[in-house]
Amino acid sequence: MSFLTSATDVAIEKDLKQFLFILLVALSAAGLPKIFSSLRQVPYTLLLVIVGLGLALVDVRLLDLSPGMILMVFLPPLLFEAAWNMQWSALREELLPSGLYAVGGVVLSIATVGWALHEFAHISWMTALLVGACLSATDSAAVIGLFREVGAGKRLTTLLEGESLVNDGAAVVAFGVLVELAVDPQPVQLSATVLRFVVVTGIGLGIGGLIGICVAFLTQRYELSWVEQSLTIVTAYGTYLLVEELGGSGVIGVVTAGLVIGNFSAKAGALPVKRSTMTEFWEFIIFFVNSILFLLLGDQIHLPNLVRNLSTTSIAIAAIVLSRALTIYGFSALTNWLTKTEIPWREQTVLWWSGLRGSVSISLALSIPVMVLGREEIIANSFGVVWFTLLVQGLTVKFLLEKLHLLDDQSLQQQYLELIARRDALTQVAAHLNQSDTSVMINPEILRSQREFVQQQLQQLQTDIQQMQEQHDQLKAFSLQQHQAELLSIEAGIYAKFVQSGLLKTPPPPMMQKAFDG
Repeated sequence: MSFLTSATDVAIEKDLKQFLFILLVALSAAGLPKIFSSLRQVPYTLLLVIVGLGLALVDVRLLDLSPGMILMVFLPPLLFEAAWNMQWSALREELLPSGLYAVGGVVLSIATVGWALHEFAHISWMTALLVGACLSATDSAAVIGLFREVGAGKRLTTLLEGESLVNDGAAVVAFGVLVELAVDPQPVQLSATVLRFVVVTGIGLGIGGLIGICVAFLTQRYELSWVEQSLTIVTAYGTYLLVEELGGSGVIGVVTAGLVIGNFSAKAGALPVKRSTMTEFWEFIIFFVNSILFLLLGDQIHLPNLVRNLSTTSIAIAAIVLSRALTIYGFSALTNWLTKTEIPWREQTVLWWSGLRGSVSISLALSIPVMVLGREEIIANSFGVVWFTLLVQGLTVKFLLEKLHLLDDQSLQQQYLELIARRDALTQVAAHLNQSDTSVMINPEILRSQREFVQQQLQQLQTDIQQMQEQHDQLKAFSLQQHQAELLSIEAGIYAKFVQSGLLKTPPPPMMQKAFDG
């Protein structure tokens, strides 16, 4: 029996079936590593691109991606989650290099790709520059997801996250300027262009910051996790739409709101469990969004167009790799000289090779008006470069990290934390076994054997922990960070109890942070 009574209902049913089919394919792809062991080393997001590419090659089209779908449906949650997870203290330390990579990288990408296509492929300047503008946006979703999966070092992740958070906004503004020139050619006024960038960015920062402050204030007072989670979802999409409506950069707005909420809504007064609950919620959202987005990115290939533009695409690939090298090595040398940040050449090499392009580049290319000459060529070149960076560079990043020995610290920290966790767990087990009421109805010999076993394990764990601390000096700083985080958590938990019981209206400023800063 069907309750569908109108064409609208039938269309909704069709869209729902299509959506469920896409989700089913994406979830099936997640199970492939369990079946084929050779796929276990392939990051999940890239595996989805490969599956989508395979579907496209056999002409199975899941859905046509539109610019609005990418920018309004997929991008806001990806940006918000990345900003929400970013610690302001870590970002502040890397703000100069990340900012230079982001803004300077956009300029260098446009200039290098534009020059190369015009010089070697004899493409008109405007078409060539538009290809460069589309490809100037690095893919925050692909880069951040990839680094989290392979276990890259914390500083590398911070540098790339910081770049990605600013890069998208700068790329969209630069692209908009070039599209206007393509539609209505007129002399470029540098002052007007700079002013526009400042205004668009300022609106995004102002509105995003205001929304972030309001939401952070509210979430400090909510104890219902589902209410807080719903607020953040509304914030991610609402901020983007509102800032765009007011003429600002929705990307900058969402990033700003996410940074504020992530760093201030969980101040003293927020229990650690609230943060972990929110983290689990957003991990699910990002898995959901990435599953669909990267599958569709792979499914959008049109092989005849790619083949026709293979020569120009090859030039664009070489140019984008070159511009990325100029960006990373050039601006790293500058920041190393100005601020003594000391970004080693090994990390610079990984940053260079990790300049992936993805959803934003595709979105910008698809949004070019039909009246612009060379539109199909721009789209084909953009798609070709995106697939190269995702499949070639993306699949070799982990290999590069291993060869440059940049995964060791992460693995070492995990081993160390595992020992600490075991020690703390067995300490509580020992305390429980030593309680007087534990012996009731339990054979004394069994209890004695269990206590001896636990004590032996505790002694061995303590020995292993001390050996790791003596053999690896870098664990000293890591241990200090964990110690400080634990003290802040204890202090925040006490304040939270006072607020929850009604004895305090708001939690007082944390005191222990002053001890760390001093």
